[in-house]
Amino acid sequence: MLTARDIMSRDIITVTEESTIKELARILTSNHISGVPVINDSGKLVGVVTESDLIFQTKKVHIPTVITILDSVFYLENPDKMGDEMKKMAGSKVKDILTSSPVTVTEETPLDEIATIMSEKNFHTLPVVNKETLVGVIGKKDIIRTLIN
Repeated sequence: MLTARDIMSRDIITVTEESTIKELARILTSNHISGVPVINDSGKLVGVVTESDLIFQTKKVHIPTVITILDSVFYLENPDKMGDEMKKMAGSKVKDILTSSPVTVTEETPLDEIATIMSEKNFHTLPVVNKETLVGVIGKKDIIRTLIN
């Protein structure tokens, strides 16, 4: 059975937390990729950022639904979610829009497990780590490529 080691890209394209949204968009489009790992100044993996995170910035703001009973306001949804969405939508740097604490796989993770993670969690990019070191990245195209080999 194929593992992450067999299908991962070893030429890792990364961005830093301080990269701008414009730089990120340029990197994704010029390299024809849907996401990249985010590293901090020490080179440690801190998150993943994808095309979906960029698209999120242009969506409409969702106002939480509320009901009023006897001069009391009850939120039917978490009002903090709107604040988080507003921060993400107004973000100008990668650190504002990234998904922190990313799900990672090891080089020994089997292909079927990788496919399950990506499919069930709707992930586009999975970092491959050896202990805490980023050694590769797997995108959906890497999995699709196994179908033709």
